Amino acid sequence: MQDFEAFLAPAKINLFLHIVGQREDGYHLLQTAFRLLDHYDTIYIKTTNTGVIKRVNELPGVPEAQDLCVRAALLLQKHTGCQLGAEILVDKKIPMGGGLGGGSSDAATVLLALNQRWQLNLPREELLKLGLQLGADVPFFIYGSNAWAEGVGEQLQALTLHDAYYVVLTPKVHVSTAQIFANKQLTKNTIPKTIAAFSGIAQLSTENSAGKNIHGEFINDLEKVVCSIYPEVKACLGWLKQYGDARMSGSGASVFLEVADADTANKIYQQKPDGYSGFVAKGLNQHPFMSK
Repeated sequence: MQDFEAFLAPAKINLFLHIVGQREDGYHLLQTAFRLLDHYDTIYIKTTNTGVIKRVNELPGVPEAQDLCVRAALLLQKHTGCQLGAEILVDKKIPMGGGLGGGSSDAATVLLALNQRWQLNLPREELLKLGLQLGADVPFFIYGSNAWAEGVGEQLQALTLHDAYYVVLTPKVHVSTAQIFANKQLTKNTIPKTIAAFSGIAQLSTENSAGKNIHGEFINDLEKVVCSIYPEVKACLGWLKQYGDARMSGSGASVFLEVADADTANKIYQQKPDGYSGFVAKGLNQHPFMSK
């Protein structure tokens, strides 16, 4: 790993996810609250003078040409005309296809890191637009803090959230996001909420306990459909719900429970059934790259 520099790519959860409409091009309009977690993939990058972008390790099920890290580097290179190259090694810890944003976070970290290491100095706004070309969640990770999101996920406002810990579990199933969004049972006309209403509920909950900041008014519209198709997700969610207001992140398959402290989170996690993988994480206030 000589000459490689390590960059952290954090996971995210959706504290809620509403589908409020659909554009003519088929993209769904949503409202969500993104929260960063201190559970990371690590992206190792070595800049080169060759102009070649290459991934130096294998990722099962992810061909190099489809890897969002490689695609992000190539996009940045093409956009700027940069003649430099990069070697990229991805150490995955965030479950793939779990609704935790791992691939999007990895891509955002590559854009942020190479913008700095290639000395391109593109403004954050420009990187946000580039990120959207790679995926709807990528701009959030470039934005760098917890956020209220609208549009297809690219319209972002900073969101202040109280400290909390999360038990995150992933059943052994891969949820097809395209299948869920195409399902005729999916609600696509949820009445839009306001960031003020969400923040008000979140603020009230800090006087009581974590885990009650979203209530029944802010749900995941995809959760009911996913649970009807994937009994593994339904069972995992059901197990976690015995401890509080557990819910699904994104399009699944990962589910999470917010609790007030690490001890509570770890006690719950230690009791999880053997069939589930997962982790305990603390909510972050900002992306670790912001401190670089």
